[in-house]
Amino acid sequence: MDTTVKALDTNGPATAATLVATDLQPFLHDAVVTLYAPSFVISRPDGQLGGGADGFYHGDSRALSHLTVTAGSIALAPVVGGLRGADRADFRAILRGLGEVTPDPAVALNRRRTVASGRLEESFEVTNAGTQRVGFRLTVTAGTDLAPMERVKTGHAPDPVPAREEGGAGPGGSGLAWSRDGFAVRLVSEPAPDALEAPEGRLSFDVELAPGASWTATLRCTAAHADGDQFPAAPADAVPWRTPALRSADRRFDQWLDQSVADADRLRLADPRSAEGTGGVDQFLAAGAPWFLTLFGRDSLWAARMLLPLGTELAAGTLRTLARRQGAVADPDTEEQPGKILHEVRRSTQNFNEAFAVPPVYYGTVDATPLWITLLHDSWRWGLAPEQVEQLLPHTESALAWIRDQAAEADDGFLRYVDRTGRGLANQGWKDSGDAIRHRDGRLADPPIALCEVQAYAYEAARSGAALLRAFGRPGADVWEEWAEGLATRFRKRFWVEDARGAYPAVALDRDGRPVDSVTSGFGHLLGTGLLNQEESAALAARLTGPDLDSGHGLRTLSSDSVGFNPYGYHIGSIWPHDTAIAVHGLVRAGFPDAAASLAAGLLTASAGFAGRLPELFAGHGAEAGPRPAPYPASCRPQAWAAASSVLVLRSALGLDADVPGGTVTVAPAFAGAYAPLTVTGLQVGGARLDIALAADGTVNTTAPEGLTVVSA
Repeated sequence: MDTTVKALDTNGPATAATLVATDLQPFLHDAVVTLYAPSFVISRPDGQLGGGADGFYHGDSRALSHLTVTAGSIALAPVVGGLRGADRADFRAILRGLGEVTPDPAVALNRRRTVASGRLEESFEVTNAGTQRVGFRLTVTAGTDLAPMERVKTGHAPDPVPAREEGGAGPGGSGLAWSRDGFAVRLVSEPAPDALEAPEGRLSFDVELAPGASWTATLRCTAAHADGDQFPAAPADAVPWRTPALRSADRRFDQWLDQSVADADRLRLADPRSAEGTGGVDQFLAAGAPWFLTLFGRDSLWAARMLLPLGTELAAGTLRTLARRQGAVADPDTEEQPGKILHEVRRSTQNFNEAFAVPPVYYGTVDATPLWITLLHDSWRWGLAPEQVEQLLPHTESALAWIRDQAAEADDGFLRYVDRTGRGLANQGWKDSGDAIRHRDGRLADPPIALCEVQAYAYEAARSGAALLRAFGRPGADVWEEWAEGLATRFRKRFWVEDARGAYPAVALDRDGRPVDSVTSGFGHLLGTGLLNQEESAALAARLTGPDLDSGHGLRTLSSDSVGFNPYGYHIGSIWPHDTAIAVHGLVRAGFPDAAASLAAGLLTASAGFAGRLPELFAGHGAEAGPRPAPYPASCRPQAWAAASSVLVLRSALGLDADVPGGTVTVAPAFAGAYAPLTVTGLQVGGARLDIALAADGTVNTTAPEGLTVVSA
């Protein structure tokens, strides 16, 4: 049947007037994802790979789409399975009826999975705990479509590619192989199978087990692009941060932080250009698995900013990686402009359908540029070496110029976006799905659009840029401070609207300068940036803790009172952990710790519902609908800024801030008492270790680096 699919954005779901099952974006909510960027595996809870988005992936290509195990006519009964770390998983099953003389199971299968860059290892161990000798044929079936990621995401995967038998030296000898368009995959087994069938992709083993005996086979799959990895895995022994250890009165917090940092570790990628004259490897975090395991400007910047309490090395690598690709020319096809920071990088053009395609290097984002400036400023405050900061100041000046020029293009002086290609992202802020920016009555906003949070980012970037220019003796600081104050004045006049509950800023201004008056979680991004005065901040703090936004599991992206609210809507009712964490931090910065504590508690409750691995987003039903949040079925998990949110919430709870150039570190617990006694070791400021202990009675003990004064305000 003919089906027209209109994909709204590369970060959001596909929609269509008519869909069939094969055209739907695959669900992931019950998947087990093992990760070692740029590779990962998606499987069912029982460990089987087969259907939907399941598979072994490397570099935005699917190396295996099927990897299943059967035992002839004997039923495999899954018992338990799941992660054993970010890059490992185990799955146990019983071979029902085999060797059983009592109701107790006798023969079990343990499937162990380990992922590395370009490599998947699956070990199958069968044990016979019964009293009888058993024999059966175990068959592993492998297959692939070698699909590019965007084809998997839209549900339009190509036909399977037949396997071919391929000989080779070493363990396993002959194996199965697939290749197309420079992407090659090989699967071998140790020991060699008793039967190898290509093109069906079957490896069969005749297993004979005496009582108490066991048998093991290990399959190894390798995948590689002929031209190498666009962004290779970062060196395993060069983690660009200290790994913290949290022990609190709430073990959920400890688990959340531990899992998050482990996931962030496996999301690390390296910039191959960083070896040019630097002698080192610049690292950044890929946005998330499965859909966005590559460089995303906004996502990588926010994740690095959230992780600053662990060190500045990741931030420096992220800044330099993006600076190397900073816009230099005006290109309407990619939306590149001088000084602009990019949106995403892929191996090739992503062709979702006739109406939607994204070039390999795409600049369709309005907020990455100001966020880049602010990350550089914050990294300087946390102790990034002055010479590293100074090297990036020309890029800062170019980014500031882009902000100025874009705002000057608009009659009202606000930073706006519009998709001029006709095939790119309709919305270019972080809520970039096509239906995200809407009026309170449900009407979609017409572009060019000026988002409220983008004006806050621009204000903070201008102030941050001014501070950097002044500190390093470069001209222009006064001009940028004046520009920021002018923006704040314009914002106060144009964005604020009112309803029965009082005044609040519209989510955006539309093409005609009219306020887009929906109530959204965007309020949280304004707090603590300096754009608002105390009275305005208090109004937003009250709004954020209202039941229409605060779900009890985090902030809804759109008020539940709004027309078009959908708890499963990508940006119109769902909950994004990073969004809530930004609000928590903003509330603490603005002086509203009690409101921050409420939102943080909800996010912590949600984290337990996802075993500490918070997804990109989840459904916005809220705590009243049940103690566990419902998943958003197509969400990335793990995802960089969702993982990094745990560190930002911890920082907010501790009231932690740094001013290394000024010689101080601030520890002023905001709501950490809720988790006391609390000890966190292995934080980092100024390149040295920072440990903090909070006793149950509120006493704070801080071990700070030499030369820094601890301030408790």
